[in-house]
Amino acid sequence: MDFTSMLSGAESSKVAMQVDASNKSLKQGDGLSQELGKDDFLQLLITQLQHQDPTKPMDDKQFISQMAQFSSLEQMTNLGQEFSKISGIVNRGNALNLLDKQVEILDGNQRVYGTVEAVSGTENPQIKVNGRYYDYSVVETVKTKEAAE
Repeated sequence: MDFTSMLSGAESSKVAMQVDASNKSLKQGDGLSQELGKDDFLQLLITQLQHQDPTKPMDDKQFISQMAQFSSLEQMTNLGQEFSKISGIVNRGNALNLLDKQVEILDGNQRVYGTVEAVSGTENPQIKVNGRYYDYSVVETVKTKEAAE
């Protein structure tokens, strides 16, 4: 939707400057994400509403469409967060299954062999092998004690 035709010259310049400043900060990589999130989407919608011509308000169909897009974006964000939690729970369960089993861990360029003594953490579980904690994701192989002997 082109809402610039509804803006005065000064308003159009102000919006263009804000967009340019945002684009420059994204290109410079000043720690900002290069993806638009739900907060960015809502901010754009609010800016659009603030700068519309009161005698020619935004078409209600366009507004409803944008709100539906915002709602979809919010739901996708929430699903992503829930999937992360589920993944953490699954990883925790898998790490707990390694208790008292022989594992091979890749620690940088070094391989570590030992028995899993303990598990800590929830979403990012750590396993204790030879008195030291390692991230669950660095486990290369798993063997039962009988198979390792």
